Amino acid sequence: MSPYYQRLRAVIGSDLLIVPAVAAVIHDEAGRLLLQEKHDGSWSLPAGAIEPGESPESAIEREVLEETGLRCDRSRILSVFGGSEFRYTYPNGDFVEYVVIMFRCFVSTHSDAFSDRDETRGIRYFSRDEFPGLGLPYDVDLL
Repeated sequence: MSPYYQRLRAVIGSDLLIVPAVAAVIHDEAGRLLLQEKHDGSWSLPAGAIEPGESPESAIEREVLEETGLRCDRSRILSVFGGSEFRYTYPNGDFVEYVVIMFRCFVSTHSDAFSDRDETRGIRYFSRDEFPGLGLPYDVDLL
């Protein structure tokens, strides 16, 4: 958690916090979707909160690099999601509601090296018939 969100949590505790966020849709040459495995065994799009002063485009580039080791050369907005369906309670009790800007990202380097080992156990590409599902209710047709 960034210092900014730590300061907010120090004031509001675990109460609901609305968080602007980004999520990446990345495909390989075969059209498979890249997902990030969390330490609890769940799967997620590479995603994360937008930091103060950071543009959504910069946030998606940072998150993709941190969580996958890939460099996002260019991106385009696919959709924006939010509302009560995008609420999540973390194991520590922190309650959030995400407003997510979903980007289609085009990457230049393919590597298994990622720096955010606190959030990421591994990354893997999935075909539609292998898709394990996600914690948030994204429109599957956009993936």
